[in-house]
Amino acid sequence: MLAFLPAPLRGALGFLLFVLNTLLWCTPLYLVLLLKLAIPRSGWREFHARLLTRIAEAWIDGNNLIIDLTQRIEWDMAGLEGLRRDEWYLVGSNHQSWVDIVVLQRVFNHRIPFLKFFIKQPLIWVPVLGGAWWALDFPFMKRHSAAYLARHPEARDQDWETTRRLCARFRDTPTAILNFLEGTRFRADKHARQQSPYRHLLRPKVGGLAFTLEALPDRLGTLLDVTLVYPDGYSTFLDLFMGRIRRVVVRIRSLPIPAPLLGGDYRNDPAFRTAMQNWVGRIWAEKDALIDELRRGAGAAGVPG
Repeated sequence: MLAFLPAPLRGALGFLLFVLNTLLWCTPLYLVLLLKLAIPRSGWREFHARLLTRIAEAWIDGNNLIIDLTQRIEWDMAGLEGLRRDEWYLVGSNHQSWVDIVVLQRVFNHRIPFLKFFIKQPLIWVPVLGGAWWALDFPFMKRHSAAYLARHPEARDQDWETTRRLCARFRDTPTAILNFLEGTRFRADKHARQQSPYRHLLRPKVGGLAFTLEALPDRLGTLLDVTLVYPDGYSTFLDLFMGRIRRVVVRIRSLPIPAPLLGGDYRNDPAFRTAMQNWVGRIWAEKDALIDELRRGAGAAGVPG
């Protein structure tokens, strides 16, 4: 344990180790990617995809080890029973910061298929990471604002077609698709601007989840409903490396996705759209109450988490 070091030194060391660990595992990952591109045969592609996943899981193991070496975090996790690596899952979570990704990767690594999540198209140009996400078949999508969609309603159909095409690659291999239903990280100003009816959550955006279910109705039967709470009120990468995150609470519920919600037309069927929104709304109300309970039980700080 290196947690005895002064916070600035520990933070700098943790960040440096994260960078080195990323470079360490991205090197073989890129080499396998080159082989995958050079030998585009079906059997080889499947072999390369499995190998790329093993490398990515080792990358996550390294990140977890660095956190354990440099931080004193109490991990309070529940709901991991019965998870399988050979199943398809839709994973839904509240969203505080990019640390959520690190937490979710820690929680689910080796327990379910490697987490995939939709990424904004411009992020493919992020040095090292962009290519790694592309190699691992993370789906890249253009994101349209509500104002843009109001002016260009045809973009909704483009989004659906993109989702369908990207999800098609997951049909033959067990996959876990992560969706932050709030669409963005929680901030008090966003919460106020939305006039959210939830105390600890932004309003959920159901379209992306509905499009995914419409694209893979015969594969996705379970929603892993994840609730993340940072009782200390800190949740950024700076907070993580500086040792301000002392406890992370994770609660997971395995919820069967109602059969009527599989394969429906969210874009053009108002009754289906209402049913999907009502289902997610009930989950969101339960999540909001759970966050309130967990925060009160942990004596949480005043910052929502």
